[in-house]
Amino acid sequence: MLTPEDFARRAGLIFRDGSLLRRALTHRSYLNENSDALEDNERLEFLGDAALDFLTGAWLYNRFPEIDEGQLTRMRSALVRTEQLALFAQEIDLGQAILLGKGEEASGGRDRPALLCGAFEGLIGAIYLEGGLDVVSAFMEPRLTQAMAIVFEDESLLDPRSQLQVWAQGEVGLTPRYRTVESYGPDHAREFVVEVTVGDEAQGRGVGKSKQEAAQRAAADALARIGSRA
Repeated sequence: MLTPEDFARRAGLIFRDGSLLRRALTHRSYLNENSDALEDNERLEFLGDAALDFLTGAWLYNRFPEIDEGQLTRMRSALVRTEQLALFAQEIDLGQAILLGKGEEASGGRDRPALLCGAFEGLIGAIYLEGGLDVVSAFMEPRLTQAMAIVFEDESLLDPRSQLQVWAQGEVGLTPRYRTVESYGPDHAREFVVEVTVGDEAQGRGVGKSKQEAAQRAAADALARIGSRA
């Protein structure tokens, strides 16, 4: 078990208002069993959920300028889903600081993903009230960067072009660039050849009946080449 003060110190958080931190760590089961507890963390969960949605969306929007809104939505959902927020909570030992009722603790509440997720959202809500969006952003950005590596491995979330951008941004800090290097065939059956480069290095080529299709195939070719070099 960690006291709220020990938890904040280990997590690198500063709370001038200790009661706000304690409220963020108070599960409703503790409130039901302790008359000295004034409020549980469910209102802070609501606030933290909204802050996480906004900040994660803004972070993705700025980091991946070429990814369309549909895929940005799927990526955001992956980053703020219950299981991922529970992992964030585990990384800072949040479960050891939550104030739980005896029955909830006996049933393994400290390790339950849904409970950890809610507590993490409550903590984010408290951080927002304590320091504002900039402080929440500074706390979350390194965690989102790390979690994106896991999202990147789930090919169902991203098309090849978006996967390549995630790789390029994460590995070399650059945005892939696409250019049409050739086109041939009659107007009704035109074929396009697109090359993708990262920095000064050509990474792949693709052929398609539209420039967009060719770009996707160029990205897939680049990912295959990158994988073969890994």
